[in-house]
Amino acid sequence: MTAPTGQPTTQALPGATASADPPRPRVAIVVLTYNRREELIANLRVMARTQADIPIVVVDNHSTDGTAAALARHFPGIQVLRTDHNMGAAARNVGVQACATPYVAFCDDDTCWAPGALARAADILDAHPGLAIVSGKVLVGAAQRVDPTCEEMARSPLGRVADRWPVLLGFMAGACVARRSAFLDAGGYEPRFFLGAEETLLCLDLVAVGWRIAYADEVATHHYPSAARDARRRGWLLARNAIWVAWLRLPVACAWRETVQQLRLSGQTGLRLGVRTVWETLLGMPWVLPRRRVVPDAVAAMWRRLHGPAPNASTSLPAGPSLHGDGR
Repeated sequence: MTAPTGQPTTQALPGATASADPPRPRVAIVVLTYNRREELIANLRVMARTQADIPIVVVDNHSTDGTAAALARHFPGIQVLRTDHNMGAAARNVGVQACATPYVAFCDDDTCWAPGALARAADILDAHPGLAIVSGKVLVGAAQRVDPTCEEMARSPLGRVADRWPVLLGFMAGACVARRSAFLDAGGYEPRFFLGAEETLLCLDLVAVGWRIAYADEVATHHYPSAARDARRRGWLLARNAIWVAWLRLPVACAWRETVQQLRLSGQTGLRLGVRTVWETLLGMPWVLPRRRVVPDAVAAMWRRLHGPAPNASTSLPAGPSLHGDGR
């Protein structure tokens, strides 16, 4: 074939083979951020060194601190998607839709995947096509302490994938790698939740149609918790959303038990928070109840096994609130 005019021709040396195209990445990283410009910039600098071959999509959740301009200045090669309002955790859906890889790794502006972790997660997902999500091990702070939620996941009584990775009925939104097709088919994160328990609803919907979720401690991420948090707001959101999940998906007995548990926990933190939780929960029930779709008996049995006859919030493998930033 003759090369187009003005283009150089190439001739292979005897015995040489044409160079292969570089392998297409299996994983892309979706970073969610809101008003944490300096933390995000520092985190992306680390990822530029440790994840150099992995495409990164930053979803700026309508920050007001100049995040978008700073990213354009410091990281012109990174794809940045800016939402037109603060979507909370559901902004991750925007990032997933923009990815072209079979798997998507999530992190926040204060978390960063360890070198090699995402290749390992992709290997696990490749080898086990029934897995929708791999939840990773979170190492917290300079001391690299294992997050207590991860320790709970490692002790999951729900069996093992390939006799190795604990099966879960929950995961940590900022520390997981998802099969993109499964995530999108399930609808991603529910926008009405804004923040908290969105993983629980997605998990129940995935497991209800036959997917599995597993914990892999060799898939590690580093978390340096941001000081920019609104603990009170996060508290009532988590409680409200947990009750909404219960009435959206759980059998009546389980839903009532979860409601009582969440209201009791909210009340322990103060009367104002308890009242706010009740009010916000009731406001959403006209939306919740028409969308109620109870999970299959086998999934409900998994839930009961985790909660037990005397439920404990720590054993339900919740969404990992320590990996949620304010406004996300």
